[in-house]
Amino acid sequence: MGRFFDFQRGQYHVIYSSFFITCGEAMATGGNGFVMSAYRQCRRYFTANAADILPAPTQVSPHVYAWIGPHGAPNTTNRGFRMNMAFVVGKDAVAVIETGYTEAMAKEIIKKIKAITDKPIKFAINSNSQPDRFLGNEVFRRHGAAIITSSAEAQRMAEMGGMFAMGVENALKLRAGSVNIPAAPTRVLTANDTVELGGVTLKLYQFGAAHTPSPLIVEVVQDKVVYGGDVLYSGRLLATIEGGNVQSWIKVFDELRRFGDATFVPGHGNPAKLTAFEFPTRDYLVLLHSHMKKMLAENVDMIDAINRLDQSKFAGLENYDELARRNAHTAYREAEMESFK
Repeated sequence: MGRFFDFQRGQYHVIYSSFFITCGEAMATGGNGFVMSAYRQCRRYFTANAADILPAPTQVSPHVYAWIGPHGAPNTTNRGFRMNMAFVVGKDAVAVIETGYTEAMAKEIIKKIKAITDKPIKFAINSNSQPDRFLGNEVFRRHGAAIITSSAEAQRMAEMGGMFAMGVENALKLRAGSVNIPAAPTRVLTANDTVELGGVTLKLYQFGAAHTPSPLIVEVVQDKVVYGGDVLYSGRLLATIEGGNVQSWIKVFDELRRFGDATFVPGHGNPAKLTAFEFPTRDYLVLLHSHMKKMLAENVDMIDAINRLDQSKFAGLENYDELARRNAHTAYREAEMESFK
């Protein structure tokens, strides 16, 4: 029985049979059993024809470069690139902000940086503990970089790392057990701190819980650029998740006003002044919190409270249909917990 590989469709066919297997399915097996030939063909094809995961970075300011990701969930098409990341170049060293969703992405980050500067990458900062922010840590650790995050985010990485790794395998259709959980960060912060790159100073701030328990805000002092990470969203609906806090997130947003007319790099969306994030971030959070607080004061149950919440003015943001009711559910639970204090 003959076999052939359909490069156009990414399918491995057995001739004279209706059987075929997609490359995603073949690669997920790790080359076991009767699909060994398909696995080898697909692996050779993808190695020879693999396009870069990341585009060239955009220069935001004299020392700051960023990747501005598309919206949407991680999948086999975007290969996990659907968020913003950045790096800062000083006279003596480079600091990366976020290490990517996979080790393959982390390796590309390094390759793209080396195309711009020969300065060593001495620091890798995880702004928070979401998988797209830290699962590339081991690549940077092997490269000699100190891995930096806050204490609360490091704890969440340790607690959730296994689940996050499985999530990546499912989203990208990778073989079970193929995504490694990074070791603990090497520099865990319990207070604000500073990183010196040579002529460029990074100030690292913790203002409290927001999207995650204690995200780091990174100020690039000389450039008047602030990396806000997932504290700031534009273009798509933000996501409220376990470990974050809606009420505190509003306060963290307001803390960012201290940076004046700085340019902010959000976790999702284009770099801009803080005013650009008022509607898609702060206004939305205020709506969630104020509505659910009012519903609890009136003894309205969760389902009715969610159904009464009018989020329609935010319907133009991407991911609205997927996230709106989930966000309302999280906000109600948080408000309910607050009412017990």
